[in-house]
Amino acid sequence: MGKLPKFNDPMLLVGTETADDAAVYQISEELAMIQTVDFFTPVVDDPYLFGQIAAANALSDVYAMGGEPKVALNLAAFPDCLDIEILGKILQGGADKVMEAGAVLAGGHTISDNEPKYGLCVSGFVDPKAMWKNYGAQPGDVLILTKPLGTGIISTAIKGELASEEEISSAVKTMTALNKYARDIAVGFEIHSCTDITGFGLAGHAMEMAKGSEMTLVLHTEKLPVLPGVKEYARMGLIPAGAYRNREYLEEDVFSEIAGTWQEDLVYDPQTSGGLLLAVKKEDAAELLERLADLGSPGTAVGEVTGKQEKYLILK
Repeated sequence: MGKLPKFNDPMLLVGTETADDAAVYQISEELAMIQTVDFFTPVVDDPYLFGQIAAANALSDVYAMGGEPKVALNLAAFPDCLDIEILGKILQGGADKVMEAGAVLAGGHTISDNEPKYGLCVSGFVDPKAMWKNYGAQPGDVLILTKPLGTGIISTAIKGELASEEEISSAVKTMTALNKYARDIAVGFEIHSCTDITGFGLAGHAMEMAKGSEMTLVLHTEKLPVLPGVKEYARMGLIPAGAYRNREYLEEDVFSEIAGTWQEDLVYDPQTSGGLLLAVKKEDAAELLERLADLGSPGTAVGEVTGKQEKYLILK
C-alpha cells in the first residue's frame, strides 16, 4: 500500500492517513459525501441472514462517521455450482437492510467465484462540520460501546458445532442490527471521536483512535458487554486465528494488567458488524447511556481517555 501514488485534493477531508472507517469528500460548506465498501465470505449458513449481516457491516462505516447512508450497490461473488436461488436470498437479505437504513439499492456487480462473497459499496452524506472521525478523543472522555463483543469466538464455536441455538441466535441478532439507531441518538451529543468495531477487534480499533488522537485509551475489561457463551468458549481456547494476528500486530503498544485471561483474548477478537465505540464528554456520558437504553439500543461505558502515556492502550 505504501507504494501506491498519493492523491492530494483539498476537498478530500478523510482519506487513508488515519485508517478511518470511510473516505469523506466535501461537496459544499454544508455537505460531504461518505464513501465506503466492504464484503466478505459467509459467517452463517443461512443465506438470507448472511446478506443481512454483510449489509449491516458495510452500512456501519457511514454511521461511524456520523452520517446517513443514501445509495448502495451490491458486490457479490457466487459459484456456478450452487443454486442461484441461494444468491437471491443473500441479495434479499442485503436489500432489506438497505431499506431499513432508509437508503436505496441501485444495482451492483456479480462475478463467478469458488466461494460466495457479498457486501456493499455505500455512499452517504454528512455535514462536514458535524462529521465524526476516528481521532479527536480528549482527556477525560468516556468510551461507550454500543454492541456486545464475541462474534469471532462464537463463529469459531459454530464451526466446531459447539454453539447452542440460543448462542447463535444472540450473535446473529447483534450482527444484523444496524448501527443507525445508536448513531441517531449520539448525534444529539458532542462526540469527540467514533469508530466501529470490526475485524481489527476492540483493541485494534481503539488503538487507531488512541494513535490518531495522540492519547491513551484505558479499557476496563470487566465492564465489556459479552455475547452468551463467549466466556466459556474463550476459556476453552476457541479463539479465531484473526485474534492472534491482531494481538501480534498490536502488542508493542499495549500494556495489559490482565495477561493470560479470557478477557485479553476477547479484546483482540475480530468482530463482524460490531458496535460503535464513542468518545464522549464525561458530563454527557450518563445521559447518552440513558438515551441509548430508552430507545432500545443499549450502550456500555467500557473505559476512558487519558493524556498520552507510555503505551497507547491499557487493559485493566
